[in-house]
Amino acid sequence: MSWVGMFVFVVGVLCYAQDSDFKAAATNVAGAAYPRVDSASRCQFRLKAPDATKVRLNFWSGPKLDMEKQPDGYWTVTTPSLAPGLHYYTLIVDGVEFSDPASHAFYGGSKDASAIEIPEAGVTYYSAQPVPHGEVREVWYHSSVTGSWRHALVYTPPGYDVQTRVRYPVLYLQHGGGEDETGWIRQGNANFILDNLIASGAAKPMIIVMANGYARRAGQTPPDLAGKPFGSPEAMRAMRETAAAFEDDVTQALIPFIDTNFRTLSDRDHRAMAGLSMGGMQTFQVTFDHLELFSYIGGFSGAAGSLGNEKFDPKTTLNGALADPAAFAKRVHVLWLGVGTEEPANMHAGIERLHTSLVDADIKHVFYESPGTAHEWQTWRRDLKDFAPRLF
Repeated sequence: MSWVGMFVFVVGVLCYAQDSDFKAAATNVAGAAYPRVDSASRCQFRLKAPDATKVRLNFWSGPKLDMEKQPDGYWTVTTPSLAPGLHYYTLIVDGVEFSDPASHAFYGGSKDASAIEIPEAGVTYYSAQPVPHGEVREVWYHSSVTGSWRHALVYTPPGYDVQTRVRYPVLYLQHGGGEDETGWIRQGNANFILDNLIASGAAKPMIIVMANGYARRAGQTPPDLAGKPFGSPEAMRAMRETAAAFEDDVTQALIPFIDTNFRTLSDRDHRAMAGLSMGGMQTFQVTFDHLELFSYIGGFSGAAGSLGNEKFDPKTTLNGALADPAAFAKRVHVLWLGVGTEEPANMHAGIERLHTSLVDADIKHVFYESPGTAHEWQTWRRDLKDFAPRLF
């Protein structure tokens, strides 16, 4: 057995104080007592690695902490209080990065990685509650655009299989960059958010479609971007090609498949699209290119990037759809922008600048700021909670 296999086999948490209230995280694998979280949102980790010389806890959007070796061969650490929500992390042992075998893995950062859920005190809107629950279905559809079978998840509301004469509006809900179509369910708890909103009467029953946001046209050779930095002409051209292919996949393959195989209300007044980060940029491109298909639009931490570096001009920006504010308000029932107050400065500024431009142009829209959250799932859970009740 290699030295890696010798020590990476147990991960846990060390409880330092007898009066602590640390409990196993909800994101632990079955039977794993650790890592744990307390009521102050601190986390404790413990890794058995007797032959290691250095172990580090690496939160992607949080603290990077050296763990301390104990006499029994365990390495331990307690974090400071963390913001509520889902946080990706890895363990770095003598320079080698690992996922935590005691925590579930989630697809983020273009790889499977550990994550830990930090509860938000008194908040239940994104957790399973004693209310009727919808179902999340996996579907495969063939796309003539990509020349391949593509995967999507579909949420159907409570009662869908019982009330067989009822047809439903549809929200197309997109993930962010480095994540995939599973993100809104596994990380975002979108199904529980909708279950709870529908049960309370705050939102109408709806179908939600979550598709894979990466697409390449049939026969198209993947670009060679080795050594090409992000933002280079080659990288930007590849992004534009991918975005255009995804747009055509949504409008030419995915929507027809959903309308054929599910009981949808298939007119534009009952079709919405929203997305987070990259998915928000995709949403603005797809919807404003196809306002004949959509009448509800949401950008979660991602709308401004779709406008590139162009100067905002309501007569030309977004295909000139905003040139007549009154006509736009009749055509688009909800235009929604959201951002966390702690997002990266340039991202927050871009979305706030778009909001200000819309205000100056007298374009009716909603602007929501998630207090105390950054570019993370807690921001986007809150976004969906605010956006979904405004639909249909």
